[in-house]
Amino acid sequence: MRSPTAAQMAAEWFDVDVDFAGLSRDADEHFTREHLEWADLVVVMERRQSKRMTSLMGALPKSTRLACLSIPDQFQFMQPELIALLRQKLPAILTKASLRA
Repeated sequence: MRSPTAAQMAAEWFDVDVDFAGLSRDADEHFTREHLEWADLVVVMERRQSKRMTSLMGALPKSTRLACLSIPDQFQFMQPELIALLRQKLPAILTKASLRA
């Protein structure tokens, strides 16, 4: 529930195009190479997800950046504590990403 919350918040707060997908077998939407090719920035919640993503997908396209929010999997969709963490972490990630564009 972290990713859909983060996607909704990023779209609302920063007016950016977003999508989200999962790496686990039980994900509703599975992360694909098309996601990588579409994205300028891929944000994962935990470092282990970035490792899993590169093991499944291979190297990132040169135009795609990767960032980690370091948010543990303990929140529900739109949980206030999760939103508070996203308010702290998303601006730094998105600002750094836009500076490199």
